[in-house]
Amino acid sequence: LLEDPVEIINNKLELQAFDQIDEEIKLIGYFKGEDSEHYKAFEEAAEHFQPYIKFFATFDKGVAKKLGLKMNEVDFYEPFMDEPVHIPDKPYTEEELVEFVKEHKRATLRKLRPEDMFETWEDDMEGIHIVAFAEEDDPDGFEFLEILKQVARDNTDNPDLSIVWIDPDDFPLLITYWEKTFKIDLFRPQIGVVNVTDADSIWMEIRDDDDLPTAEELEDWIEDVLSGKINTEDDDDDDDDDDDDDDDDDDDDDDDDDDDDDDD
Repeated sequence: LLEDPVEIINNKLELQAFDQIDEEIKLIGYFKGEDSEHYKAFEEAAEHFQPYIKFFATFDKGVAKKLGLKMNEVDFYEPFMDEPVHIPDKPYTEEELVEFVKEHKRATLRKLRPEDMFETWEDDMEGIHIVAFAEEDDPDGFEFLEILKQVARDNTDNPDLSIVWIDPDDFPLLITYWEKTFKIDLFRPQIGVVNVTDADSIWMEIRDDDDLPTAEELEDWIEDVLSGKINTEDDDDDDDDDDDDDDDDDDDDDDDDDDDDDDD
């Protein structure tokens, strides 16, 4: 059975639990009560996104004050962001809320979760994903994730940027497959570009765990990705060059054989 589409926040303790949710999209609205037509519109909008996006509401004036919410106002929280976005033009219809969420649900930094991994993977940016692997429970992975969060916060207004963060610990059965497919070591933080069609990829060179990129270096690298300066075809060019070298070697061998025949 599905849970109620909207979870009600009644007190400070429940508000603290709400504040702890930072890895996924959440919305919260302040309404007069469950019989309010504006709350009903909010509830009906929530049903469109169950169970992937969490909707919360409060009818408590004190809770609303702490959240900075006015009556019939709804805030939209993007993952890992410090401040919410006030949805403009309250009160809202169900359709307006649904449209806003659809427009904003591709977060700047989003975590790949087992329950909606296929939906996330299909929501690519022109055939590619910027993918970051980092173990949150590992010191280096945690540090790298904090750098990613800073980059996301600094670039949250860029509609072209969306980084998919994968914690390998969440997908133990896929670790070997990913390492083989992408030719990377997932016991270290990684960030790269993945072509969703053929899984071709190119990865930022991170020399060692003690020399993680700064937020500025990461932003420069991402800028090169978004401009097309760095792309998965670069890797193909290198492979083609290797193939050409192999062909040249074969030609040289053939020439040597011909010379030997002439000597005979």
